[in-house]
Amino acid sequence: MQLRYSFRLYPDAGQRTALARAFGCARVVFNDAVRAREDARRAGQPFPTAGEVSRKLITEAKRTAERCWLGEVSAVVLQQSLRDAEAAYRNFFASLKGTRKGPRLGAPRFKSRKDTRQSIRFTANARWNITGSGRLNLPKIGAVRVKWSRTLPAVPTSVTVIKDSAGRYFASFVVGTDPAEDAVRMPDTDQTVGIDLGLMHFAVLSDGTKIDSPRFLRRAEKKLKKAQRELSRKQKGSKNRAKARLKVARAHAKAADARRDFLHQFSTRLIRENQAIGVEDLSVAGLARTRLAKSVHDAGWAQFVNMLAYKAARYGRTLVKIGRFEPTSQTCSTCRVKDGPKPLNIREWTCTACGTHHDRDHNAALNIKTAAGLAASACGAPVRPGAIPAQREETGSHGFPTGNRAA
Repeated sequence: MQLRYSFRLYPDAGQRTALARAFGCARVVFNDAVRAREDARRAGQPFPTAGEVSRKLITEAKRTAERCWLGEVSAVVLQQSLRDAEAAYRNFFASLKGTRKGPRLGAPRFKSRKDTRQSIRFTANARWNITGSGRLNLPKIGAVRVKWSRTLPAVPTSVTVIKDSAGRYFASFVVGTDPAEDAVRMPDTDQTVGIDLGLMHFAVLSDGTKIDSPRFLRRAEKKLKKAQRELSRKQKGSKNRAKARLKVARAHAKAADARRDFLHQFSTRLIRENQAIGVEDLSVAGLARTRLAKSVHDAGWAQFVNMLAYKAARYGRTLVKIGRFEPTSQTCSTCRVKDGPKPLNIREWTCTACGTHHDRDHNAALNIKTAAGLAASACGAPVRPGAIPAQREETGSHGFPTGNRAA
């Protein structure tokens, strides 16, 4: 399995200038590739091949007065920018044909120099390396200081340098993991658990454990409101407005980093302690269109389930997602009688059939565990067929280096 390990970079003034130059050149090449394809489409001509685009937009462009400055950055950065444009068109056409999973994608758009997030990618043939003193040596940029929060488990195959909206720099390494080492790190266990995600409590487990919701965004709202108010009073285009925008971005980044760290620690704990996990397949996009939108986004349910999915695949665990229309809050976990829908303000109820008094969330967690086929009957046999190992479709990521993974 391939994962991403991200570490904070601290480039000096000259290296920041070189990185800005590389970001700009990569953006220009990407935009030139999109423009070339759009011109061909309007003219009714077939799209140029990758080789034609590379020769015209990089090799020949470097010899012209208008694009001679492309030679000031690594050629690998420019080639990877073209690959990104090709991938964007591939995904767009696959989305049009219906062969790509997920929401519909639009056609690639031009990148703006005002975008707050910039990135460039170096592959192995760029001859980047990590020096003996622990610096990241990048071609035509130099040896950049890195804050190593942990050791890389293997030799990385590529590195992406990212500048986020808060003005921070990160190096994101693609690393392959060793299944044998992962098995030793997290041995098998016989525990299973069902998880009910919510807003009053972030999660309620089938064993009765309740995890409070940290509400990172809600806690930072006072500071965010002040920073946003100061930003709105600055003149557009001024340096003071740019400084105020950074303050807002840093406040949001701080809340996002804290949330990500919490989700990583909690998901890793669940994976370590349980061999199989049952969770609801919630419609986060639908809930985000209700009056609870801010609280739903603040909880980070989708990010949490994605973390469980790739960690389960990595460590040989089982993750089962049950349907979102399963009546987990309406069914008695003791006698299995459906007692009907209940408003959200009812947190406890008594089953009319067997008289069992239930905590709403704990009862739902027990029903999720049963619906996922993880609960055992009196004779010890599974209530439902065995769970299916989780499938991981995208490369997992390890994020901001504060003891957690990878904005």
